[in-house]
Amino acid sequence: MLFNSYLFIFIFLPLTLFGWYILIHYGHIKTAKVFLAGMSLWFYGYFNVYYLAIIIASIMVNYLLSFALTFAENKPHERILRRIGLSVGIFFNLGLLFYFKYYDFFIENINLVFNADFNLKHILLPLGISFFTFQQLSFVIDRALGRAEHYSFINYITFVTFFPQLIAGPIVLYNEIIPQFEDAKNRRFNAKNFSEGIILFVLGLGKKVLLADVLGLAVNYGFAQTYSLDSVSTVFVILAYTFEIYFDFSGYSDMAMGLGRMFNIIIPVNFNSPYRACTVKELWQRWHITLSRFFITYVYIPLGGSKKGKLRTAVNTIIVFFLSGLWHGAAWTYIAWGTMQGLLVVWDNLGIVGIKGREEKRPAKFHIPAWCGRILTFGFFNLSLFFFRSEDMGDALQMFKNLLSFDHTGKIFEVANAMNVPEFYMIKEAVGLAAPSVVKYVSLLVFVVYLLFSFFLISGKNALQIATDGKLTSKKCWAVSIIFIWCIISLSQVSTFLYFNF
Repeated sequence: MLFNSYLFIFIFLPLTLFGWYILIHYGHIKTAKVFLAGMSLWFYGYFNVYYLAIIIASIMVNYLLSFALTFAENKPHERILRRIGLSVGIFFNLGLLFYFKYYDFFIENINLVFNADFNLKHILLPLGISFFTFQQLSFVIDRALGRAEHYSFINYITFVTFFPQLIAGPIVLYNEIIPQFEDAKNRRFNAKNFSEGIILFVLGLGKKVLLADVLGLAVNYGFAQTYSLDSVSTVFVILAYTFEIYFDFSGYSDMAMGLGRMFNIIIPVNFNSPYRACTVKELWQRWHITLSRFFITYVYIPLGGSKKGKLRTAVNTIIVFFLSGLWHGAAWTYIAWGTMQGLLVVWDNLGIVGIKGREEKRPAKFHIPAWCGRILTFGFFNLSLFFFRSEDMGDALQMFKNLLSFDHTGKIFEVANAMNVPEFYMIKEAVGLAAPSVVKYVSLLVFVVYLLFSFFLISGKNALQIATDGKLTSKKCWAVSIIFIWCIISLSQVSTFLYFNF
């Protein structure tokens, strides 16, 4: 089930909210949690019933492992038992993820390197498996290390399956969610939280439906024409994708935070205006924050972090970003993208170039203005997305060739025309009747306006700031209502979120 669908907005969400608040109003707290977990599993299983067996099996094994670790507490061989539990938890969760997400990729490369002929399984990738696996892996690791307590099964399954963050994050931690469900004050309807939740949800919906999906039309056409793009069209296509992926993923995260607030649950921020970053390192402190937190906590710090010299710090950083790229997908393009990000962060860590007005641990040799840092960071991130979006390394390299060709064949008009915005249909038809030769320029103008509007949006307040900034004025209510109605009218072009693939 998609957030951006009539079924979710008009049936699933009202039913779930009504059932939750009715049950907690009459004091049936456990029943309310069971109800919420059941609705969340319906939400997840709606895509494919087969997925339910996988997520339930994952939940059961991890919960039983947590339960088994209680027997290790205060025992003579507690340390050994905890290590065994840690090994089992890591092996199970990563093994599950490997089988469903990376098995065919691994076999393909074995066949390529050794000229073998092992059969591929063509396994169907379960929705959101990277998210709920990492979520549970963090809990199991902390349990084995004695940093987390064992919870009741009702609390645990509610934490894992809570539908706002189940499919595309954020990757929440047990100590962020379970205590909120246990907090008595969160069991009463809170008008402030609810109104902020609606605003966040609608703004996120607007990002997805009115921006990401529309820009995606031009992006999909452009990358399907990789070998015929010229330099100009390549620039426009990658800019469109840069904004598409941001509005798509941050839109989902905004909706997740908004839905959480409707239930009085504060879901952590996953995006904090990343395109305003002055360095790539800062960008990754603002983009997909919960994934970065996971890798820092469970990979970077255990490897020694930044405490074992510059070389070791650089190696640890590259490892983290290599894994981050691999987490996004089983392809060398994702690995190349992640490695490129890691190299750029290592460059930032060297402290050769600094940002004027920024306090730094190590004084930089050269300083550049903040605006220059933003342009460079945004530009490098755009270039890295050639790898992220392309089907294979050959296509990615071709996009770089297109960019450096410095030619103009007029392909940009085809790309712009692919972005067939329904709101401008009548205008284009009227122009087509009056002056057919001008239609392509109108399409290009619409494309440019969308890109400029995207630049404008990322330079202003983000959705969370808008939702929580000041009182609920009539002006804000009207604006949110208009965006919501516009989105509902545009839902005929429903599409899945990009991060569902990861």
